[in-house]
Amino acid sequence: MSGTSNVGGPGVYEAGDQRNYKDSELDTVSRFHEGKPNSHLANDSKDERTIANKLAREEQRAREPEQKDIEQERYERDATLPARAHGNEPSKGAKIDQELREEEEDYLARKGKK
Repeated sequence: MSGTSNVGGPGVYEAGDQRNYKDSELDTVSRFHEGKPNSHLANDSKDERTIANKLAREEQRAREPEQKDIEQERYERDATLPARAHGNEPSKGAKIDQELREEEEDYLARKGKK
């Protein structure tokens, strides 16, 4: 026989991705940091992370300063920005919010708070 079968050619039987890797070939990265970001939800009852990994993450979170997105900071300063960014006229409520915010900033600036 020539090594072929009714199931398929010899390529079917090659090791390919079924190969067992040696420990020296594997990365020594911490298992906690593998996977996609935000793939584990902190409050998910079905999440199978160990208690030690959950505690380690909470310790990291306590040490990290909270970072705000640049867009979020701009939206907090200008209530009409989201509508104008999409080429629309801001709503009446957004305009009023922006006016109130500007008046409040002026008032605090006059009092010397800012």
